[in-house]
Amino acid sequence: MRFIADKQTLEDLSLLGKYNPHSIFSLFNKVKTRGAEKLLEAMFLQPLTDAGQINARSAILQYFTAHPAEFPFADEALDNMEAYVDEGTDSSSLLSFLRVGRKKLANVILRDEAFEQEQQRISSTLKVLQTCKILLAAIEEKGWQRDSPWEQWAGVVRPIVQDARLQGLSGANLSFSALAKLRHLLTGVFREQLKKMLALTYELDLYIAVAGVARERGFSFATALPKGGNVLSAEGIRHPGLSNAVGNDLRFSSARNVLFLTGANMAGKSTLMKSTGILVYLAHMGFPVAAENMRFSVMDGIYSSVNVPDDINKGYSHFYAEVLRVKTVAAEVAAGKSLFIIFDELFKGTNVKDAYDATLAVTSAFTAYHECCFIISTHIFEVGHALMEAGEQIQFRYLPTVMKGHVPHYTYKLETGITTDRQGMIIIENEGILQLL
Repeated sequence: MRFIADKQTLEDLSLLGKYNPHSIFSLFNKVKTRGAEKLLEAMFLQPLTDAGQINARSAILQYFTAHPAEFPFADEALDNMEAYVDEGTDSSSLLSFLRVGRKKLANVILRDEAFEQEQQRISSTLKVLQTCKILLAAIEEKGWQRDSPWEQWAGVVRPIVQDARLQGLSGANLSFSALAKLRHLLTGVFREQLKKMLALTYELDLYIAVAGVARERGFSFATALPKGGNVLSAEGIRHPGLSNAVGNDLRFSSARNVLFLTGANMAGKSTLMKSTGILVYLAHMGFPVAAENMRFSVMDGIYSSVNVPDDINKGYSHFYAEVLRVKTVAAEVAAGKSLFIIFDELFKGTNVKDAYDATLAVTSAFTAYHECCFIISTHIFEVGHALMEAGEQIQFRYLPTVMKGHVPHYTYKLETGITTDRQGMIIIENEGILQLL
């Protein structure tokens, strides 16, 4: 089953974006090879929905976090090797001899570059295998290959680099017969093993890179629980892209599945909500998270409503776009899916009276869906007081503002209750807008 996260959610949380330096993908994209980058993209697009698979990937990344390693391979050499192995299968040494001979002849008569490319790709492949041999010896010396993520890679590499037919060969000044022999070995005899070795090598690049980010930023690893318990707890939740961020603790359960969040503008509500959404998403990937002691029941997906745009082409106002977003989420929740839901400022596109009524009605309705978790923020704190009569399902938390003279300061630390802080006019006055007018 595929983990649900639609385009709106991915954009709200800035999860994807190879060319966006502020995306969560870019935060982890410290890999050295294009193969590992493709693998990273695939992992970001397909979070896991099985607790065993999540914990297994997490365990591998934890190993490399605790046992730092350098990735010794050159991207260009791996690219050349991959292109050569994918070129085709030479099932016999005679066929390899004829192919190399044809390229050699075309090079002499027509100045064709195919023979030089053949030499370059064979040379790159031999360099990769030599690096494998050195790395294999190093991890065996340290005893890392036993009962560790290195074991599978070592098991594939060892019989290749130790094969007598590949001994004593280098990419420099190879004879025609040696080139033909190597073509047969690399694109025929060892083709499938080399493809598997490449795939495992790209995985190593990814694991080493992601573990390095976890170590550098002080991230930890979550524990996934089977679907159905609706447990989600974490300490010190912070945005992974921010340094020196203030951490907050959150806990959800079937009995307390709605968090009603209040706070003034700039108090940190949106950042906290995005941080929590990113936390849930990365945890389902088995990746390191910006929190401590996280435990969570596997969920079906995540929906957010943070920056809902209007749609001029369809004639949708901002409010109607919000209504459609709530309708989409409501349909998914009512279908029995276990989802993590974020609503930042519900119905902010309409008047205060309608926003109050709608926020009260929708939040009250969500409390009945015990397999989902909700964070709902609003400036209309009066809704919170009305919701206090709805039972124990709702947690009331707020981010406070501390006034120092006429200047608001923010602690970014959650407190229990509902705040009545409103600093909009103070900020407008402090910026001197009225004086300008």
